[in-house]
Amino acid sequence: MRNSSAKTPIWKAIAETLRSDLAEGRYSPGDKLPTEAALAERFGVNRHTVRHGISALVEEGLIRTRRGAGAFVAAAPTDYPIGQRVRFHENLIAAGRRPEKRVLALDERAATMGEAKALQIATGDPVCAYHGLSLADGQPIAVFESLFPLTRLSGVTAALQDTSSVTKALSRAGVADYTRASTRLTAVRATATQALLLQVAEGDPLLRSSSVNISELGQPVEYGRTWFAGDRVTLTLEI
Repeated sequence: MRNSSAKTPIWKAIAETLRSDLAEGRYSPGDKLPTEAALAERFGVNRHTVRHGISALVEEGLIRTRRGAGAFVAAAPTDYPIGQRVRFHENLIAAGRRPEKRVLALDERAATMGEAKALQIATGDPVCAYHGLSLADGQPIAVFESLFPLTRLSGVTAALQDTSSVTKALSRAGVADYTRASTRLTAVRATATQALLLQVAEGDPLLRSSSVNISELGQPVEYGRTWFAGDRVTLTLEI
């Protein structure tokens, strides 16, 4: 007969204590938890027992771990609608998040065959390549590369140097409004560089979006590829 008075396993008690810490706001989304050694000292147990308790919270989606970096409080995924009009700042503000973009690189180069096809220009035509990092409340959620046809958008590179906003840069280049013509979503694994930028582990799941935006005249003005951190964004398709 099972003993109903059996004690709760120590690792479960540790998980419950940490769960309460999170519920009480002791740690905020994105915060790093104390090290296994520090938690082992706090609870008077070995690191293996602490690791067992943390694993339970990882399975619940409350904590995420990065190899060599530690354990972090998981943030609730940001809703990111994809429809005819996709605007990064507007989407995040609507989700109650603070939007931020960081420019990683900005240069002009020749379009590859695939890029030229998407932008409806000739292979080798000049494009502006804008590489950046998108953040929500200071947490990286996506890395991206946007390409703009310079034969159609004179001055867009200089505009992007002044502002990280694609909408503002396109406006300065003469595009008053633009809409989404196509979006393709693919599940991929994070490369070493993407993992470093997104603060995830190499090989973690990402969702890649490949899209084309067109002007009011129906001409492609942007070909974008974005890699979203799989556990930080919920993409919703608007029809």
